[in-house]
Amino acid sequence: MPRVLHTAQALVDIVLEIDELPPRGGNANAQSEQWYAGGAVTTLVAAARTGAESVHGGAHGTGIHGDRIREALAADGVRLSDRPRQEADTGYCTVLLEPSAERTFLTVYGAERDVTAASFATLAPQPGDLLCLSGYSLFEPTREPLLEFLESVPEGVEVVLDPGAPFATFPREVQERVLARTTVWTSNADEARALTGLEALEDTPEALRRRIGAHAVVIVRDGERGCTVFHHGRGTEIPAFPVTAVDTNGAGDTHTGVLLAERALGADWESAATRANAAASIAVTRKGPQSSPTRAEVDAFLA
Repeated sequence: MPRVLHTAQALVDIVLEIDELPPRGGNANAQSEQWYAGGAVTTLVAAARTGAESVHGGAHGTGIHGDRIREALAADGVRLSDRPRQEADTGYCTVLLEPSAERTFLTVYGAERDVTAASFATLAPQPGDLLCLSGYSLFEPTREPLLEFLESVPEGVEVVLDPGAPFATFPREVQERVLARTTVWTSNADEARALTGLEALEDTPEALRRRIGAHAVVIVRDGERGCTVFHHGRGTEIPAFPVTAVDTNGAGDTHTGVLLAERALGADWESAATRANAAASIAVTRKGPQSSPTRAEVDAFLA
């Protein structure tokens, strides 16, 4: 069975609930504090809870944060392909969460940046596997190791780009090296608009397909409006499910994890996106990035 593989960093999220962001130089009191394993963990856990074999190929450190990452992955049966780094702990991201569910991020890097093409290669991707890349991994110093590894990936591996906000800001040469190996693009609406320069969201999937190639599958998420799946010259709108969001942290990663797991399990893209929409809808009604539902919970939601 195809596997879901991820190369992105796994960090600890420290979520602080605040009434509003303070002004520059100001102060705010947090109403609560929660620690979670985040980053690539959210996508991989969502995939594992859906029923796919899931493996993390990024670096992880030695210390309280690295321990938290390993415990979170192990709890859902996600494997790590590489060894722990003894010289440093995993980094962390402070998430400022407002009542509107809007988030602001402050990141401290750690061992997750200690990667090489050889360390990524411990994933040993095989034809049929779904290999996920994050645009956030294209910052230095992880850019060149990731690109070197990507260019060695065998044909037949589904290379899935989750561009994040940074991808559109990278030099054209970097973008082209990634897109040359990309077979699936999955992003939110803002990220699609940023790369294409188009304001009309309905035009972005075709524009992205032209950048990537005729073979590409393009998925663009648009929050409460659902997502669009575009492939083989046809776009299909997959509606969302109305819910009241309490925390959108990790919703996009949950969507990606379930989408890829469903594909690994044999679903077509449209069916996979429907279940991914349902999973993301469930996730935003729960607090914390590890809010992704199990397969049984998605089944019950859709029943």
